[in-house]
Amino acid sequence: MSLPHALLGLLALNPATGYDLARWFDTDLGSYAWQAGHTSVYPELGKLAAQGLAEVTEEGARGAKTYTLTDDGRAELRRWMLAPQQQAKVRNEPVLRMFLIAALPRDDALAVLDRTADEAERGLAVLREVRAEHPADASMLGEDGIGQLAAEFGVRQYEAIRDWARWAADRLRAEA
Repeated sequence: MSLPHALLGLLALNPATGYDLARWFDTDLGSYAWQAGHTSVYPELGKLAAQGLAEVTEEGARGAKTYTLTDDGRAELRRWMLAPQQQAKVRNEPVLRMFLIAALPRDDALAVLDRTADEAERGLAVLREVRAEHPADASMLGEDGIGQLAAEFGVRQYEAIRDWARWAADRLRAEA
């Protein structure tokens, strides 16, 4: 994923200022998917406008600019979303730690696995609260739906991590 595509996606929901867009990254979007601050968002908006993917449709007080997605921007977002994911350099610290558990003494390995299960359970509780804030029949598309599919993905991911860590800990305990 890239910041330009994140901005295009947010602009597809609604025209916004750089300030509005940067605030999105202070929400669950920044916590779970992609972090970006004002110093990244504003230059990227300029690049998107220069490429014809977004345009300034309004200028307000103190130089605030409202950006809107262009047809080319919408086409680029669509192209990116529908394209198969490219394999980037893999740097996944949690998975690396899981590979290296075998290097630990049993008690330390169990501590890591138990902590992993507990952390997944806490993350699961947070995401279940996020989901509970929205009606079960709420739209999954548009501005009202932003994050709902991601929250469900996160819930299922945390459940899988928790269940795996419990399974692995049970296996280690059974070997003792």
